[in-house]
Amino acid sequence: MAVTESAVVPVGAPGESEGARDFGPEAAERARAAHEGILRRQSARESAARTYARALPIVPVRARGLTIEGADGRRYLDCLSGAGTLALGHNHPVVLEAVRKVLDSGAPLHVLDLATPVKDAFTTELFRTLPPRFAERARVQFCGPAGTDAVEAAFKLVRAATGRTGTLAFTGAYHGMTAGALEASGGATDVRVTRLPYPHDYRCPFGIGGDRGAELAARWTESLLDDTKSGVPLPAGMILEPVQGEGGVIPAPDAWTRRMREITESRSIPLIVDEVQTGVGRTGAFWAVEHSGITPDVMVLSKAIGGSLPLAVVVYRDDLDVWEPGAHAGTFRGNQLAMAAGAATLAYVREHGLAERAATVGTRMLERLRPLTTEFPCVGDVRGRGLMIGLELVDPEGPPHPAPDGPRPAAPELAAAVQRECLRRGLIVELGGRRSSVVRLLPPLTISDEQASAVLDRLADAVSAVSSTGPEDRRSGADGPE
Repeated sequence: MAVTESAVVPVGAPGESEGARDFGPEAAERARAAHEGILRRQSARESAARTYARALPIVPVRARGLTIEGADGRRYLDCLSGAGTLALGHNHPVVLEAVRKVLDSGAPLHVLDLATPVKDAFTTELFRTLPPRFAERARVQFCGPAGTDAVEAAFKLVRAATGRTGTLAFTGAYHGMTAGALEASGGATDVRVTRLPYPHDYRCPFGIGGDRGAELAARWTESLLDDTKSGVPLPAGMILEPVQGEGGVIPAPDAWTRRMREITESRSIPLIVDEVQTGVGRTGAFWAVEHSGITPDVMVLSKAIGGSLPLAVVVYRDDLDVWEPGAHAGTFRGNQLAMAAGAATLAYVREHGLAERAATVGTRMLERLRPLTTEFPCVGDVRGRGLMIGLELVDPEGPPHPAPDGPRPAAPELAAAVQRECLRRGLIVELGGRRSSVVRLLPPLTISDEQASAVLDRLADAVSAVSSTGPEDRRSGADGPE
């Protein structure tokens, strides 16, 4: 059954208050029935692999900027942003105008990898934003439309260029859901990838944290590569995230990132940087590698580069471009609408200084959130970079490790309860990290100061509500917003 116009109302200006809309009794009942019917049918018909729909039982029908409206008339502040895809939020005017322009022009929407004015405009804008030293010798490969497709392409690229097969990856990594990308991610079970320690200040693998912990992680990497009996032959490449997103919002120290560049460069190991979620201003620089100043050999890009539509590319140093024609392809690598939306998004972020804005707003948000670690024992850590922010929920009664001053055990049930309480208050957040114990914020770069304050107020209120209830009370709210 389609949602009728009577079941929804247009989203208002970004400053309007969120929550249930002012429907009359009959309209409210129709809206609720439409909402519940869609949820029921989708639950019955969709794969058991569905994820977000389980924790977020809403039916979005209107959206603008930070705001989503559901079929039941409720309005939410969206700090999931398509897992970081929506750099400009929902339905930004420059994105809509770029898409309309292509549609109205009569241009073909699907042309494989043929040259088009739309593709040329996107590539030109992309190269304009890349770190200059990288852009000077860069080549771009359009691949399948998801970030995981770009990761697979990057692996194929470095294997072809080096003649080697192994891959170096890091604990806590997430690079996608296809076979090769999963092998390089932290949840791998059938491992053909060498796993290295990623520096983690709060849960340091060496129990030290800080600069010393990062230094030990770098030394371990060097030792593994230089020890002739380590069992690790020279690999085809190393892949890393400048900030681990799904791993729990863990920023890599800039000095450590520079060490990884030195280690790989001195051993002729191509360095692949996964900027799928960190790119396009998200971390407070246009590309997260700019924080450390390194020049990678390969960058994997997706999510925000398509301006909310599916698009993924691999950008790499020209001497790695040894592929024969057709060595890597994909039917939907030439998405004209995504390229138009992406070019508009890249230009808008660049021209309006939204990366710098993300750095400023993100710093303010972190400053307001950090006191929660002393106010609520269940908040173990607050961390992030730019507008990638995470709160790790812990069991305040659990034993610290390493004792006596280490972090408490992760508390996924508390994180899930905070997510539910946020939804009740009209705030959409994501979970990630080890055991899904980290509440993540990925708001659009266009978030206003007023909206940022509203997000923080609702999140703090949700944490307070969870910290004051027992386990049974927390479990009783598992069905989402009232």
